[in-house]
Amino acid sequence: MTHYIEDIAALEALYGTPGEASLVKVAARMTPLYRDWIMASKLCVLTTVGPDGTDGSPRGDDGPVVLELNPQTLAMPDWRGNNRMDSLRNIVADGRLSLMFIVAGSNNVVRVNGTGRVSVDPDLIAKFERKGQMPRSVIVIQISEIYTQCARALLRSGIWQWDGQNPELPTVGDILKEMTSGSFDGETYDAEWAGRASKTMW
Repeated sequence: MTHYIEDIAALEALYGTPGEASLVKVAARMTPLYRDWIMASKLCVLTTVGPDGTDGSPRGDDGPVVLELNPQTLAMPDWRGNNRMDSLRNIVADGRLSLMFIVAGSNNVVRVNGTGRVSVDPDLIAKFERKGQMPRSVIVIQISEIYTQCARALLRSGIWQWDGQNPELPTVGDILKEMTSGSFDGETYDAEWAGRASKTMW
């Protein structure tokens, strides 16, 4: 493994110039059609960068995964998770982030690049109340650019063409047991997880 590209000029020489569509699609703020697409998304991947490296975290909701505060600003609630706070730690240390919005059944995705801050403003948090529960914080995102992603990756994967068959995947309990050389009770973890999650979704 020695044939690495070491500079941008070599990379551009290999790939050539981008097509017109890949350049004119970029917006610096929400537009009516980008708004429609993002508000249809219940799932996105939040990518952050910090002193210990990068992090990619799925974020999902029972409606739009973000709230538009204004055409330049989005807000994303930090709902209950495992309290590792990888994304939040990164945002506090380095505000750069990216969002990849996914809509079930669509082979296109919409990407947002920008910067974020972690807010504990009570009025903002209250906007996300669900079933009497509220997030502990909200990520406020300043948009730098919005653009669509070519559909080829999802088409190649056939992600929405599920045939009812899944490979025999390890459970999270299996992985926890492996990571602790068998000392973690993975079977009990798996058996109790669904009930525990249903009580702590929000």
